[in-house]
Amino acid sequence: MNSKHVKYWQAATVVVIFVGFLAIDQFVKIWVKTHMTLHESIRITDWFYITFIENNGMAFGLEFFDKIFLTGFRLVATIAVAVYIARLIRRGVGWGYLICLSFIMTGAAGNIIDCVFYGLIFNAPPYPAVAQFVPFGEGYSTWFYGRVVDMLSFPLAEWDWPSWIPFIGGQHYVFFNYIFNVADACISSSVIALFLFFRKTLAVELEPTPKNAE
Repeated sequence: MNSKHVKYWQAATVVVIFVGFLAIDQFVKIWVKTHMTLHESIRITDWFYITFIENNGMAFGLEFFDKIFLTGFRLVATIAVAVYIARLIRRGVGWGYLICLSFIMTGAAGNIIDCVFYGLIFNAPPYPAVAQFVPFGEGYSTWFYGRVVDMLSFPLAEWDWPSWIPFIGGQHYVFFNYIFNVADACISSSVIALFLFFRKTLAVELEPTPKNAE
């Protein structure tokens, strides 16, 4: 397979990942939002629950920055990664590195959709009603102020701390007590893969370009 065909298949792979996993992410979010009440939890196994929450922040429900700043940052980052991916394909980068970046771009785009549009197209009914689609612009909020839908919970283990331990003694602890979504999983798993398997590539890519380089 010549380089032209490789570039074609790499571009096609990026598109398939982006469209496919973005569709999965949005399907799961919309199903949860229109079939479950806020904070409702469905037990799948002892270590896997579907728990519906919404948040204004970053991955795993963390909140550090203003909503507009966060949404704008996601949007700029997604565009930047897309441009970077296009350049990498032209340069002939390896498949693994490219796929990781594709998942990161997809995950960022998935949460952008929630922030930008969900406040415009969904209502926010009181408990125990579930959310429904409404005419565009008649939702619970305005542009860029939609809430991100999270639902995946993996409480892998839990225990009570011994009473003699300072500060936390006697408290109940759940290991990995985070709730996230498919988009978050795409981003987090790809970032981990980059640092585990592509550290040399990252080092080269992050190295400043000499001023006299063409």
